[in-house]
Amino acid sequence: MSAAHEWLAIHPGDAPLVVSFPHTGTEIPASFETHLVSPWLARKDADYWVDVLYDFAREIGATTVRTALSRTVIDVNRDPSGASLYPGQATTGLCPVETFDGEPLYSRGHEPDAEEIARRRIAYFDPYHAALDAQLKRLRAKHPRVVLYDAHSIRSHVARLFDGTLPQFNIGTNSGASCDAALTSRIEKICAATRFDHVTNGRFRGGWITRHYGKPQNGIHAVQMELAMRGYLHEPEGALTDSNWPAALDDAHAATLRVGLRDILDTCVNFAAGNSA
Repeated sequence: MSAAHEWLAIHPGDAPLVVSFPHTGTEIPASFETHLVSPWLARKDADYWVDVLYDFAREIGATTVRTALSRTVIDVNRDPSGASLYPGQATTGLCPVETFDGEPLYSRGHEPDAEEIARRRIAYFDPYHAALDAQLKRLRAKHPRVVLYDAHSIRSHVARLFDGTLPQFNIGTNSGASCDAALTSRIEKICAATRFDHVTNGRFRGGWITRHYGKPQNGIHAVQMELAMRGYLHEPEGALTDSNWPAALDDAHAATLRVGLRDILDTCVNFAAGNSA
């Protein structure tokens, strides 16, 4: 745990792999809550249990970086300039003011202004990325290649963001720019060998983390994996409420998905190490 930031957890490993958890946090400073419509809404869009789902990452020597803060406080996977990652499509910003479903997060007139957004960026966004950058540089000094794996999940149905049912595995490589095609191919083969469906650079092509750090020419290969939550928990059939959401992680239900995820992280390490398997 970082001594300087209690909300920032950094666990260094020696393998050429960094796993980033930018959206699994649910903590909200008490001073923020008075301006929110409800703390439950402010936590509604967390990538629930993803850090638990990948609890084997450190066993294989991966470095992990995680913020415990809710994305409502600040979204560390958005362009700090405020530019949209998906122009023309619904999305949320650096300091979201609405949920994925379009519900307002703040009481009218209490949305974060430019000064508050800048303050949060310095307090929370910058330290997260300083940690990611430092770990990538540390590992890059030891290895000719390093993989940055950005771990995410989302509900299978979010009508405002995408049509229909999201595939189980959503691989994002910034349309091929953030990592070598050989790594993408290996990950796709693992996904295809499971009983789940997958897509590459579909609705989710990688957020700011993938796009900013993924520079294959410099030995940093970045991949975003957006999982549909149905693979590891039972999503409510009707509307989400504070009594049915978040759903619990179902270990038995998640077992098959975890096997695939373990294989994916293993292949990331092997790729970075120059191994063919």
